Amino acid sequence: MSSITDLETRHWGTLPDGQDVQLFVLRAANGLTVTLGEYGARLLRVQVPDRHGRPGDVLLGHPDLEAYLEQDDALYFGATIGRVANRIARGRFELEGEAYQLAINNAPNHLHGGPGGFHAVRWQGEALPDEEGGVRGVVFRYRSPDGEEGYPGAVDVTARYTLSDDGVLTLDCWAEPDAPTPISMTNHAYWNLADGGAGSVLGQTLTLAAEQFLAVDDTAIPEALRTVAGTPFDFRTAKPLGQDIEVEDQQFQRTGGYDHHFVLPDVGGELRHAGTLHDPVSGRQMEIWTTENGVQLYSGNFLSGQMVGWDGARYGWRSAVCLETQQAPDAVNQPLLDRLGTGSSIVQPTQRYHTQTQLRFSAQPE
Repeated sequence: MSSITDLETRHWGTLPDGQDVQLFVLRAANGLTVTLGEYGARLLRVQVPDRHGRPGDVLLGHPDLEAYLEQDDALYFGATIGRVANRIARGRFELEGEAYQLAINNAPNHLHGGPGGFHAVRWQGEALPDEEGGVRGVVFRYRSPDGEEGYPGAVDVTARYTLSDDGVLTLDCWAEPDAPTPISMTNHAYWNLADGGAGSVLGQTLTLAAEQFLAVDDTAIPEALRTVAGTPFDFRTAKPLGQDIEVEDQQFQRTGGYDHHFVLPDVGGELRHAGTLHDPVSGRQMEIWTTENGVQLYSGNFLSGQMVGWDGARYGWRSAVCLETQQAPDAVNQPLLDRLGTGSSIVQPTQRYHTQTQLRFSAQPE
């Protein structure tokens, strides 16, 4: 991977406890620009050229740290999520004969690591050098103490973002616990390839390499593994996100749209193509490659204009889509779902958890 042509580091803000927070701006030769922040080890802004070479926002975010402190418990904009992404039913699980109770922050369930999860802490960020003396990304580190948000054991976690000059953004996450504990990390980016969330995302097309999805109950906990064939959940062939979202379907009545885990074929943890998001107007395209066996599709059902982001964009209902590569929701409580993952949701002290997702940006001709 070649060096990034430019890296800028600057002060972003100060947390209520007095910690200073930095942000980093990576610029690649092809015009792709990525802004990252230490609070939540998060993506703040991604700008990608369209088919005419004009850069534009493709990620929902905000320039001010204060906006994330106010909004993050509900929306998780661009954050690294953990210890466990998605929901754990009733916030409970058992491990080695002991019961654990986590915070209930998405009643009646636990969501995205709890209110004080990885999204809500300061990570230590630093430039990532390459072998040629240049810079190829940013690495963030955090130590999650034993008992944080109710989880057992301390965990050293790393989130590394690397950017190539041909437009590939790679996120690697590692975790090393000192006791058995559940871990499933992801990034909660909100994408709109047309205008960065100023308008609707429903006209953009999506493909997903998934033949099955998880149907959910009234609290969004998985209750059945179903085939996508003949349902609004079939994205095996590219179609607009909004094509079937208004179909009268019990799953949509429960979740307000797409908020479901799609099961990818098991390829043994190898990096593979999971899906493609494409905007036919700008030509921008984003391929999702991952080592995970699943991706959560969320169609921005709870966005309601509460955050005004870059260049004054007001992020309204269904103005973005999330494609969160991860293990299945509630896998820690459901053995069938745990087996769908690339490994057990319980990570042992002798193991090093790793997940990788690549986002390959391009601009397609008319």
